[in-house]
Amino acid sequence: MDKADFYRNARDDLTGPLSGVTVIEATTTWAGPMAGCVLADFGARVIKVEHPDGEVARRLLPLVPGSRGNLSIANETVNRNKENVTLVLSKPEGREIFLKLAASADVVIENFRPGTLSEWGLGYEHVCAVKPDIVYVSISGYGQFGPLSDRVGYDPGAQHFGGFTSLNGEPGGKPVKAPTYLGDDLAGVHGALGALAALRHRDRTGEGQHIDVALLDSLLFQSNGKLSAGAMDVKLERYGNEFDLAAPVNAYECKDGYVFAGVLLDTHWKVLARVIGRPELGADSRYAKLFDRIGHRAEVDKLLADWCAARTTRQVEEQFAAEGLPACRVNTYAECAREPQVLERDMLQTVTLADGTAAPLTGPAVKFSRTPTKVRSAAEALGESTDAVLAQLGYDATAIDRLRAAKVI
Repeated sequence: MDKADFYRNARDDLTGPLSGVTVIEATTTWAGPMAGCVLADFGARVIKVEHPDGEVARRLLPLVPGSRGNLSIANETVNRNKENVTLVLSKPEGREIFLKLAASADVVIENFRPGTLSEWGLGYEHVCAVKPDIVYVSISGYGQFGPLSDRVGYDPGAQHFGGFTSLNGEPGGKPVKAPTYLGDDLAGVHGALGALAALRHRDRTGEGQHIDVALLDSLLFQSNGKLSAGAMDVKLERYGNEFDLAAPVNAYECKDGYVFAGVLLDTHWKVLARVIGRPELGADSRYAKLFDRIGHRAEVDKLLADWCAARTTRQVEEQFAAEGLPACRVNTYAECAREPQVLERDMLQTVTLADGTAAPLTGPAVKFSRTPTKVRSAAEALGESTDAVLAQLGYDATAIDRLRAAKVI
């Protein structure tokens, strides 16, 4: 399909499918901000409430090259499309302002340690008192209940505790965490998805509710049944770049880099045998069926490895594509950022940041044909919208100056 054809009925008068939804986000680092990022990208008005000292994401490395404001790539990525208000939630006046914000919102997102906001008078029960139909999303390491719920929980810990790292990495190697904030990302996406489901329920019944999302639960849910396998003492192997249900599959070295390639279907094996110049192997009883090839994994893997070693990555990609077989170059992120597929899909969008620096930010993953989404605005400077939002709540200039003097904002 042509890109223009996909967007032929697009509207330009809405921020996205969630236009008109208001979200108050009291979050830090990545999981909570990611939930808010998804909803903001979808067009919701997201007001991020941040401590006046600035939260962790603003200090994460690396920084935007050439940035005059020492802007963090992480912060610019996950906090775009949001308004920023500074507020000390632990102070009584900060609590009062937050509850006023929540009273006019559809969704509240928080990812503090369980119990923290309740101690400040800002838990679900407190917000529900001023907005009975609020959708209140809490994201934490281990959840709001359970034996470990009061523990500090971060992404790497969830990966290790949940079993992910036991299977990640090369066979025989030590446990390896993901290079991205995998648990945070999944919890953020599940938090956003939970909010959307709860909004649907609210719109039908008028009932709000508390949503509990744990990094650990999110990783386990996305473990492809491995938690169930573990519960039944099914032995699980570490495969690295190979695949338990197919052979040959691997990252193969070529003259100028690596390709990830392989076959799953028996029909594809016959095609591959012909491509590598060994058509007789297509019907060979040792390799013709999937489980036969898995039983001779090392042999079929070497056949494809030897064939790839004599070619460039482009030659492998193009020949596999011509034959309807899967193969792709193993890219670095820098190489991926220059791929035509990535650019055509608007996965990089040039945005002018708060300090005037132009930077290519990662675009939204989901494409909407009728209500397109994009990076509408850069992550705001710390407290950039504080005065405007407080004014909307009825605070005049004198009251705002008093709050600033009292270090509430």
